[in-house]
Amino acid sequence: MTPMIVVENLSKTFVLHLHGSTRLPVFDAVSFQVRAGECLALVGPSGAGKSTLLRSLYGNYRPDGGSLVVRHENAAVDRLTAEPRTVLALRKRTIGHVSQFLRVIPRVSSLDVVAEPAIALGEERESARARAAALLERLNIAPGLHQLAPATFSGGEQQRVNVARGFLVDYPVLLLDEPTASLDHANRDVVVDLILEARERGAAVVGIFHDEAVRRRVADREFDLTAFRAAA
Repeated sequence: MTPMIVVENLSKTFVLHLHGSTRLPVFDAVSFQVRAGECLALVGPSGAGKSTLLRSLYGNYRPDGGSLVVRHENAAVDRLTAEPRTVLALRKRTIGHVSQFLRVIPRVSSLDVVAEPAIALGEERESARARAAALLERLNIAPGLHQLAPATFSGGEQQRVNVARGFLVDYPVLLLDEPTASLDHANRDVVVDLILEARERGAAVVGIFHDEAVRRRVADREFDLTAFRAAA
């Protein structure tokens, strides 16, 4: 089976231009593959570069070297050499992302926040909103709250809106940065079920799961970044 993600010799260093161009090496020579239906858990101590690697996969950060190939509409696209419009198409159609924090336009309802990725792909607005409502209810966000902006919610409620937005579209690749953070046991179990369902339909999943019990339930393999920490 063709891998959905192929990472080879990836490196990343941050340069702090406002602080004398101080260099902060993060990781070096990172290589791995993820196939359809697999879940790879990124592990390692704080500062090992787990979130940086995930953001590099999504396109928020540009790595310094190596290659980062994602299968996109039957073509292999290297994130490091792709045109900006191709990267945007990857993020729109192929790569779903649940970040640690929900960043949305203020005063937009939670229902529309969740529905927006499906509408952007051409789904009728009412159909997308109906599916968004069902997913929010599954994540225990009551219908009476759907018209409220996420900023009015608690941290755990905002995270559930974040998860719903990331899972509404059946993306071929899913990037998950602590998706169960701030959640109680019941909602954590719902998120675990969503991840397992995504794997069952063939999504390639890369995630950070600090909850060891969650990691054991959803991940096939672990990739420890400790050995790839770049020298300062």
